Formats: sequence, structure tokens, C-alpha cells
Amino acid sequence: MFKLPKMSYGYETLEPYIDARTMDVHYNGHHAGYVKNLNAVVERYPELAEKSLVWLLQNLNQFSEDIRVVVQNNGGGHYNHTFWWPQLKKNDGALPRGLLMEYIERGYHGFENFKQIFKQVALSRFGGGWAWAIYEQGKIIIYSTPNQDNPIMKGHLPFLGLDVWEHAYYLKYQNRRDLYIDNFWNVVNWDTVESRFLRVLEGKQPLEI
Repeated sequence: MFKLPKMSYGYETLEPYIDARTMDVHYNGHHAGYVKNLNAVVERYPELAEKSLVWLLQNLNQFSEDIRVVVQNNGGGHYNHTFWWPQLKKNDGALPRGLLMEYIERGYHGFENFKQIFKQVALSRFGGGWAWAIYEQGKIIIYSTPNQDNPIMKGHLPFLGLDVWEHAYYLKYQNRRDLYIDNFWNVVNWDTVESRFLRVLEGKQPLEI
């Protein structure tokens, strides 16, 4: 059975950029709901419990529609949020370093331009979804996915993701997704992101559940 991961920090830790109430609802409401719904389908089809979540998400086309939809939406939601929480930390304006910064500067001519393109992609996602940075064929690529889809489903390896569902920001920012995206850079845990990027360079999955 899949489990809701424990958070390593308090709900208020990311204030003022992400408020405690949003963190509480996001974690105990939305993420917990994805885990509950995913486990419900595993109970009905015990053979699914023998597979990792990454395998399930990479092999959705092997399932009948009733299983596929639940795993795609709720398995994707569980994966995405388990990816999300460790990526957050107040960083006091810190920037990426090392190979990650080298690849960003090489591909986007500077970190500020990388942020602007990431913002454009995140803003362009209509409704709920995510914006991602992946590594593919020697370069960093930014794109978005709808709902709780993710790059794992496409065979890609993400190392950075941004939740742009309204539940991730609406209590504080209302319709100002742009301001939420701007403030996101104040709560990126670059140690986690850089570690994931190095794993991606080595061809390893950045997260296994």
C-alpha cells in the first residue's frame, strides 16, 4: 500500500511565500486524497501492489481504462506531490550551482532567462497542471503537463517541478498565478534539485516510490 510521506518541516516554514493554511490543505487534503484513491484501486487489483509507482506510471497503456484513469490521476498526484515537498525550502535568494547552473546558462543564456521561460510555460497551462524542467538529449527542456500527468509518463526524467493547480496557491494569491510563480524561486531547495539533476545526468530516476 502506498503511504503519505512525512513532511520534514512545518506548514508555516515557507511563510510568507507559501502560507501555512495552503500547506495544510495541500498536504492533508489533496495529497492524502490521492494516496487514499490510489490504494483503493490497489485493494481491488492486488497485482498492482507488486509494481513500483514509477513502473505503473510508465506503463499506463497496459491497463484497462478504469484502472488507467485512477492510476494516472491519483498515482500521478501521489508521485508529483512526493516529488514536490522535498523540493521546498526558504533559500534566502540562493541560486543553483555547479553542473546545473552550467547547463542552465548554456541552454538559456542565464538563470533570469531560464526563470522567465519557466514562468511563461507555467502561466500557459490552462486549468490545473504542472510545469517541469527535464534533462533530455544533452539539454534542459521546460514544458508543462495537464492535471496530475508528469514527465515520468513520457519516459522523461524531471528534476524540477512546479504545481500550478489552484489548490497550491489560491488561498494566498487568488488569481495571481504570476505572483505565486515569481515567489516560487524563494522556496526552491536547490540542494534537492541539484542532487536530482545529477542523478538524471547519470540516467537514474530522480525519485522512486
